Amino acid sequence: MSGISNEGEDSEAPRHAAPMVEEVTDFEVLEIALRELAIEKGLFTAEDHRRYTEYFEQLGPAPGARFVAKAWSDPEFKRLALNDAITACYEVGIDWLQPTGFGTPSDFTALHILENTPTLHHVVCCSLCSCYPRPLLGNSPEWYRTPNYRRRLVRWPRQVLAEFGLYLTEDVQIRVEDSNSKHRFMVLPVRPDGTEGWNEEQLTQIVTRDCLIGVALPKPGRTADVERPVHAAVHPAQNY
Repeated sequence: MSGISNEGEDSEAPRHAAPMVEEVTDFEVLEIALRELAIEKGLFTAEDHRRYTEYFEQLGPAPGARFVAKAWSDPEFKRLALNDAITACYEVGIDWLQPTGFGTPSDFTALHILENTPTLHHVVCCSLCSCYPRPLLGNSPEWYRTPNYRRRLVRWPRQVLAEFGLYLTEDVQIRVEDSNSKHRFMVLPVRPDGTEGWNEEQLTQIVTRDCLIGVALPKPGRTADVERPVHAAVHPAQNY
């Protein structure tokens, strides 16, 4: 005999099944409608869409990390990266225009590499939505898409970076680059002290996604994006 009671099985009280998924948003309804229309018109097939989705779901920031490590190690590649980032991507195995092999129209865009210096620090956001260099960095982190990050970074970058644990001195200028539908950005951090003599594979390990967005600095010994305590916003977005 099991210990489960059958008491109340014959009760006439109404039962409400818990929903399997959360309510579909307006954006999801729009995506479904556009996707089905595009398939109906022959722009791509359902199999194309499955391959595309699976490809981007498994992407991470490793291509961008390889890109930076090579730029740190190879002056000629660094010059190419700053002048023609799309071409430079091919040298680290990234086909920006057709990463999946059948084209990704939403990523037909201009890519810019933002070089940090000891007195200039770049940080990237998309103030309108979540534009992001996915072939290099994979899918954007959730915080990148939040209003608190998008709206506040352009107003108070130094305070927002401090909430990530990145405290920059007053002599370092902070420049916020606003990503958009036609332009994507990736930060080229300053190579940290203590990495002299390291090869590209070793350097790749310390270039995290957050370094490439500009909310962290690469450090020897740190090989992953770290969990941070949540700090109360000085200027919360809902007030604007």
